[in-house]
Amino acid sequence: MAKHNQDGSIAVYLGLFVLVVLLCGALGFGAWAFSGRQDYKNNVDAKVAAAVTVAKQQQTVVDNALFAQAEKQPLRTYNGPEAYGSLVVNFPKTWSGYVDDTGQGNALVDGYFSPGVVPSIASQSSVFALRVQVINQAYSSTLQNVTQQQQSGGVTVQTYALPKVPKVIGVEVTGTLPDNSTGTMVILPLRSETLEIWTDGTQYLSDFNSFILPNFSFSP
Repeated sequence: MAKHNQDGSIAVYLGLFVLVVLLCGALGFGAWAFSGRQDYKNNVDAKVAAAVTVAKQQQTVVDNALFAQAEKQPLRTYNGPEAYGSLVVNFPKTWSGYVDDTGQGNALVDGYFSPGVVPSIASQSSVFALRVQVINQAYSSTLQNVTQQQQSGGVTVQTYALPKVPKVIGVEVTGTLPDNSTGTMVILPLRSETLEIWTDGTQYLSDFNSFILPNFSFSP
């Protein structure tokens, strides 16, 4: 009888031991799972915060770009002399311009336009958002020079007409321009002279295509 009680006690102790082991295991697993969950939550929070920061920065860039574009309007206007084609040059109001239209210089009309203040027109290092010239040279002669440049591989040339003066057909030149700068130039016949409209480099090419060319007009 006493032996039976002893065996029963051993079984009870063994059962309690197993239960304690299982309980400890469950507690350990719970602690591990909780720790992992907290680590995952913290990492997710950090990733979400980083994503939100990036999104805000990108939105700020977009907003600033939209604001800069909106600030350029309404456009300002330069009206040239009737003797040289009555040029109508519309340009962003955040730009400044200097135009010699006396007919006494190297060009009959010589215009310089740039955001803010117009840089030195005497310096070869100055970059202009827009240049406009009416030169005292027949269009055919100007085009011949462009053709020679095209044959040497210095420029690409394609037919072009201003949207507001569609009947006057000229060319658009991209690459090394007649003044040895690089950029994009539109060359058009203007009576017995030649009209040249261009932008230096590519920095202002978007404005050139969006604001200048669509709004430029003259009397052929």
